[in-house]
Amino acid sequence: MSGAIETGLRELVLSPGDHACVFYRGALGRDEVLHPYLRAGLHAGDKCVCVVDSPGAAEGVTNLAEESARDRQLDVHLSETSYLAGGAFTRKHMLQFWCEHLDKAAQLGFTFCRVVGEMTWALRDVPGVEDLVRYEAELNEVAAGYPTAILCLYDLDRFSGEVVAEVVKTHPKVLIGGMLVENPYYVAPDEFLRQTQA
Repeated sequence: MSGAIETGLRELVLSPGDHACVFYRGALGRDEVLHPYLRAGLHAGDKCVCVVDSPGAAEGVTNLAEESARDRQLDVHLSETSYLAGGAFTRKHMLQFWCEHLDKAAQLGFTFCRVVGEMTWALRDVPGVEDLVRYEAELNEVAAGYPTAILCLYDLDRFSGEVVAEVVKTHPKVLIGGMLVENPYYVAPDEFLRQTQA
């Protein structure tokens, strides 16, 4: 698939391979991005895979399944069964999780897949969360290898400025305040990983 992907958010569009960081405030702000993005995908016939951090958020997304154009079009997961499966976060496991879902979408005949991850799980005191920004950097390579667009959702009311500053470096695009912008602070994955190892 090539060309513009309607986000369902005003006139904002993404392109295949995009990996965008979305900043919002509170559950309402999250849902104002999450629901229209997934709804637009369902109406377009895209596969939609979403990870949220609470049962309430999962229920809200699952209710969108009534708008599915195709069977098995919407997958909803909680952090405990994805990012934190086994009680810890590992980059390798989560990158594999996304690749498996993207491969399965293609096997089911979907030509495009929308991926969304709510990132508040990273605020928990569990092993591996210190690898968050390295994971985000490596996720760019997954996005580039599939017909997908990936949104990572960060609540500005909960994440520190220090974490936000690091996260911004790993996303080529940023959505904040209803505007989607090319990120001038983005650092390519190889360079970012080299910097973090130094």
